[in-house]
Amino acid sequence: MADRRRINGPSCGTAPPVFANSNISSSETKSGLARTRPPNVIRKIFLKTGVTPSASGSAYLECESQPTSSTPKLSSLSSSGLKISCTVHGPRPLPRSAPFSPHVVLAAHVKYAPFATRKRRGYQRDPGERDLAMHLETALRGVIIGDRWPKSGVDVVITILEGEEDQWWEDENQPELGPAGQWGMMNVLSGCITVASAAISDAGIDCVDMVSGGVAAVIRDRELNAPVKSGDSLLQPTLVLDPVPSEHSEILAACVVGYLPSRDEITDLWAKGDFDTGYSEDGHSSYDSLSENAIEAAKGSYRVLDAALKESLRSEAMCQKACPITNTGAENAIARRLAASSYEIRRVGQVSLTTKAHAVYNATKSILDYLIPQE
Repeated sequence: MADRRRINGPSCGTAPPVFANSNISSSETKSGLARTRPPNVIRKIFLKTGVTPSASGSAYLECESQPTSSTPKLSSLSSSGLKISCTVHGPRPLPRSAPFSPHVVLAAHVKYAPFATRKRRGYQRDPGERDLAMHLETALRGVIIGDRWPKSGVDVVITILEGEEDQWWEDENQPELGPAGQWGMMNVLSGCITVASAAISDAGIDCVDMVSGGVAAVIRDRELNAPVKSGDSLLQPTLVLDPVPSEHSEILAACVVGYLPSRDEITDLWAKGDFDTGYSEDGHSSYDSLSENAIEAAKGSYRVLDAALKESLRSEAMCQKACPITNTGAENAIARRLAASSYEIRRVGQVSLTTKAHAVYNATKSILDYLIPQE
């Protein structure tokens, strides 16, 4: 039965029209495709925690998009950025029907917003989103100390508000790239790992280290290098960090890692593409070079993650200083009253509901009487 209370969009997906002036030349249009960063530099990242007060922990990540073109006619045709929101719920008890687990049960849910890409996304998760959730869960499972929460669950919910595009807007009429050409998912997974780590830290869940994501790719791009010979159109492959698919002519292979800098460990690795590209760095194969450079990109994301969490702690400390109840004696007294109240509520747990309600009322009244003394 159709949903009569919701106005659904077209099932095939639509894209907003782009009104470009016919006087724009092909060379000006192609200038928006070029990468402006050096090959070993990642994009600027904005990361903030505590954006969702109702969740146990939350974070928001945004990567800068391609700078606006110097041509005024192309100022609105910038490449896509990356905007991800993450919320963490838990640790909370599992349902009674769930089997006993000595470790925390981690569940990751990744979903694109319908407006995240130029091609409209559906409301149900597709196989690509399930793959992202599986890789994210693998990356986070090696970080959380699960022994401290038996028979408890942690839900990591990620919403991709804006995803990476696989093609430049002018190349929409070209044939589909196929599953091997979906390079934008690599950057999305890297951002999901970083923002999920920030949200888990904001929730106060014990971890062995903070995990960060990084991406490296082997590309062929006319703007970054020159042909091998004067009469040869074949370009030498180049290795870049944090690649944006819409900025490069061709991506040969890519690798994304979830990296723990303090322990020098990799919790997740996903690589795809053609590794027989002939590219080598210091005698290493392209696969080894990709993984090592992806780790370097992850270290850059880790510095942003570390700075964002430190800023969050400083803001929390300033809020505590502004609070009227800051002395240790008052905090200890409130903690003792809360412990006594919780014991009283647990003690009457087996009696009637009316008795339990009276216990909750008395516990709340005792704490309020201490916080607001009677004159």
